[in-house]
Order: sequence, then C-alpha cells, then structure tokens
Amino acid sequence: MTRVLVPVRYPLSNHSRRTLSEAIDVAEARGADLTVLHINLYHRGNDATRTELKRTVESAFGRITNARYVVRDGFLVEETILEEIAATRSDVVVIGRKQMGRWRRAIRRLVDDPDIENFLREKVDCELITVG
Repeated sequence: MTRVLVPVRYPLSNHSRRTLSEAIDVAEARGADLTVLHINLYHRGNDATRTELKRTVESAFGRITNARYVVRDGFLVEETILEEIAATRSDVVVIGRKQMGRWRRAIRRLVDDPDIENFLREKVDCELITVG
C-alpha cells in the first residue's frame, strides 16, 4: 500500500491546514495510508501529544480513514522528517512551501545541489509534493 507522510505544525497554522488538506486528497486519490507528523523541537519546549494532534486534525477535517498520528522529538525538523520518511517507508511526502525553503538550506549544508526532490529520491526514494 502507498504511504503518504505530511509534517505539520501544532497547533495547526493556516499553512499547515492547506498542506494537510492536500495530503488528505493525495492519500484518498491513491488509496494510501496517511501519516500526520508533528515534531516537538527540544529547544522550544512546547510539547504536543499524539492525542492532541489527532483531536485537532479530526476537529478540522473529520475522521480520516487510514490515518495515523505521530509526534516525534528532535533538534532539527528536516532531519527528523527524513528519519520518519525512512522509518515509515513513505512513498509520498507532502510539505508546505515554507518547509521547502528550510529543507533547501539544510540540504545545501550537506551537498552542493539543493534539489530536494532528487535528494529525497536518492536517499529515501519518495515523491515530494509542495503546497503553496
């Protein structure tokens, strides 16, 4: 089965809502499992729980079939997302345009070519969908 991963902020920002909406549409169109991911950054101290994330998403979008909710702790959002992509063997990652800029900066530190889609395809073999 196809797996779609969507990293979001908690509480949901308007941008996260748009990104999540697109991810839900992609998952439904492909008959895929959807993983909704939030990362608690160690240095921010605002820790969300899986239950809070699920409750908030379902309040905004209703119950989502084949969805799972994951909250991870991490220092770097991009690194934690890459770890989750690998752990869940995600086929598709849906991220917001703002996140794309952060990924470019992080990947630029690792490699000379900031082509994130190719980087992800090479490293974790997944499709990347960016939501504006």
